[in-house]
Amino acid sequence: MAKVIAVCTSQVRGTQKENVHRAKFIEDWGIEGDAHAGKWHRQVSLLSYETIEDFRKRGADVVDGAFGENLVVSGYDFTRFPVGSRFSCGEVILELTQIGKECHNGCAIFQKMGECIMPHNGVFARVVKGGTIAAGDTLQCMYRTAVITLSDSASKGEREDISGKVICEIAEKSGCQVTFTKVIPDDEQTLSELLCTLCDEDRVDLILTTGGTGFSERDHTPEATLKVIERNANGISEAMRYRSLQVTPRGMLSRGVSGIRKKTLIINLPGSPKAVRECLEYVIDPVMHGLDILKGVTSNCAR
Repeated sequence: MAKVIAVCTSQVRGTQKENVHRAKFIEDWGIEGDAHAGKWHRQVSLLSYETIEDFRKRGADVVDGAFGENLVVSGYDFTRFPVGSRFSCGEVILELTQIGKECHNGCAIFQKMGECIMPHNGVFARVVKGGTIAAGDTLQCMYRTAVITLSDSASKGEREDISGKVICEIAEKSGCQVTFTKVIPDDEQTLSELLCTLCDEDRVDLILTTGGTGFSERDHTPEATLKVIERNANGISEAMRYRSLQVTPRGMLSRGVSGIRKKTLIINLPGSPKAVRECLEYVIDPVMHGLDILKGVTSNCAR
C-alpha cells in the first residue's frame, strides 16, 4: 500500500502545478479544473515521493507539483508496474496507461539541474471510476486475482459455490481485482495445469483456491500446488492454521500450502465458507504487502 502525499492541479498546460490537497476525479476525464483533464490516455500523472526526495538531496529546490505531477505518492515505485495496472484510492480507480514521457524543452528544472525526473519516473493514468482523493489517503494496487474452487459436486452444478463467492467478496473489499473465477473437479492434474497457465502467461498476481485441503481421498489441492510452486510461503498457511485452531482443534487437519511461481502468489484456503472467511480475513493485509514486495514495487520495510 502507498500514501498520497500531495494532490496538485494547474489551470494552464506547461505550468507548475499547485498542491490543492484535495480534488475531485471525474470518470474518463481527469481531475476537475486541471488543464490535463480530457478524453485521452494521460488524464492523471503520478510521481513517487521517494524519487522527488532523492532529487532534492542532489540540490534541487522543488515543491510538490513542480514536475507537472497530479499525485505525489509515497510507498510505490510506479515504473515497476506494467501498463494496465489498476489502483484504488477510496472510491477512485485509476488505470496505468503510460510510463514516462518526453520532457518539455527547456523546462526550468532541466535548465537548473541538467535533468528532469518526470520523463523516466513519472507515469500516467486514466480515471476508471471517479470520486475524491485527498492528501493522506491510502492508494493501493488492485492486484489481478484468480479464485479457483475445487469441488466435484459444485463443478457438476449439484451445489452452489458459496466459498468462492466469499473469497471474491473479501478480495475485492481489500482492493483486489478479481479477473478469473472457475469451479473445477477435485483433480490434481487439472488444477496443476490451470495454475501453470495462470502464472506462466502472466494473467494474475494472486491465486486463491478453496477446497481439497483435507484428508479425503479426493483432496489433492496441496499436492497440485506443491507440484507447480518454485518457492514456499509457509508462513501464510501456518498463520491460517493458527487462526483456525483458535476456533476449533480440527483446524490442525487443514493441509493447505502457499507458495510462489514466477511473480504469482498461490494460497490454498479451506473448503467451508466459514473457514474461508476466518482465514482469509486474518491474512489478507500482510498478503497484500507481500505482493508489493514480490512485484518489486516497494521495500520490505515499507509501511
